[in-house]
Amino acid sequence: MQYNYIANASVSSSSGRSIPVIDPSDGQPFDELQRSNAQDIDTAVQAAQQCFSTVWSRLTGAERGRLLMRLSHKITECADELATLEQRDCGKPTKQARADAVALARYFEFYAGACDKLHGETLPYLDGYSVFTWREPHGVTGHIIPWNYPMQIFGRSVGGALAAGNVCVVKPSEDACLSLIRVAQLAAEVGFPAGAINIVTGLGHEVGDALARHAGIAHISFTGSPAVGTLIAQAAALRHCPVTLELGGKSPQIVFADADLDAVVPAVVNAIVQNAGQTCSAGSRLLIDDLIYKPLLERLGEVFENLRVGPAAMDMDLGPLIRQTQQQRVWDFLSDAQVAGIPMVAQGRVVDGAPEGGYYQAPVLLRDVPPDHRLAQEEVFGPVLCAFPFKSEDHAVHLANSTRFGLVAGLWTRDGSRQLRLAKRLQCGQVFVNNYGAGGGVELPFGGVKSSGYGREKGLEALLGFTTLKTVAVKHG
Repeated sequence: MQYNYIANASVSSSSGRSIPVIDPSDGQPFDELQRSNAQDIDTAVQAAQQCFSTVWSRLTGAERGRLLMRLSHKITECADELATLEQRDCGKPTKQARADAVALARYFEFYAGACDKLHGETLPYLDGYSVFTWREPHGVTGHIIPWNYPMQIFGRSVGGALAAGNVCVVKPSEDACLSLIRVAQLAAEVGFPAGAINIVTGLGHEVGDALARHAGIAHISFTGSPAVGTLIAQAAALRHCPVTLELGGKSPQIVFADADLDAVVPAVVNAIVQNAGQTCSAGSRLLIDDLIYKPLLERLGEVFENLRVGPAAMDMDLGPLIRQTQQQRVWDFLSDAQVAGIPMVAQGRVVDGAPEGGYYQAPVLLRDVPPDHRLAQEEVFGPVLCAFPFKSEDHAVHLANSTRFGLVAGLWTRDGSRQLRLAKRLQCGQVFVNNYGAGGGVELPFGGVKSSGYGREKGLEALLGFTTLKTVAVKHG
């Protein structure tokens, strides 16, 4: 049984109820979580408030930084343990789970160095005045973490909040709690005060809703679907609580005829099969110059046919999807594609011997997808890549901007003028030119426009959202 972790202690839920933990590789339960409720959220918030008022707010930035750095080192020491938890809980192949643990350590390392570097400004004003600004923490921040990258998103969200001087109440997805409970325990081991990091498990409509509505939460960070993001924002708006929302994408990769196709092919494939396509910034739409449409699809098709899906421990190209409902969602999209007569270029396969109860989906490459079809407009959140031809720069930009999302775009061309022209015209929060994802980029501000959300995580920019600005004007004659 896994327990809530509040004020550096394992705590049972007041509900007395539990949720099974399912292994996506075989569909079987192997543990249980607390099915918490609003009372448990209140307990966690009170613990966080006590920590903030008596301990955390009195630490200097340098002292907070040392704690975050200790946690980074501890995560590195325990990376294999955390990867094993993540692997079984989320179905991630070994290499992906290990990479997530390494990224988590890097987030805390980065934010450890930022704790004492969040400065205000001195402002020129009237004669006889000195005016300056301070950046102050919100206090208790709420973090609703999704199931696709629990460790990484915990690092970018909670790491930034702690660095800015806040304390945190975290509600992980009920599908992915194990690694985060363990990280909170590691934080206690390295000296974090009781109440600085609190983990409350449970269902979204029960615990997530209670967190969003709690009067003691001064800022909310949420990563998930646009529909749930709207509910979070509405609940927070009732008490004028600021929110950072990252709500996914339908990100295009735009490939011009002058691109280096030897670099394009592996990057395009990785951007859709990583984490079985369950990535907010997945490059799920491939826009290809008419001049190279057929040859590039042929090259990609050869790679797709050799991709293999299997149990997490087998460390194949892809692991299973997170749960049966997600698997059914992908099947529904592919069924719609078949009904619409959308051609399939290639498909990988599930390895022999994969457990029948696992939530597997072979990666699929589709071509000639109508731009108004739901496959071109909606986030599948699975290993499905849709290809479209374009005839000109204007046509490519039109296709790229033609969804309600705007998170990330990839642009592949050797033409320097075109790189800058299109980077400016693309409606999204990040543009990667002749690469995709920049290796994760802890330092790079991340967030979207339109239905992909608002606010920024990662990098120093995230610290601005986790603080409020106070202006002080001193009249001294």
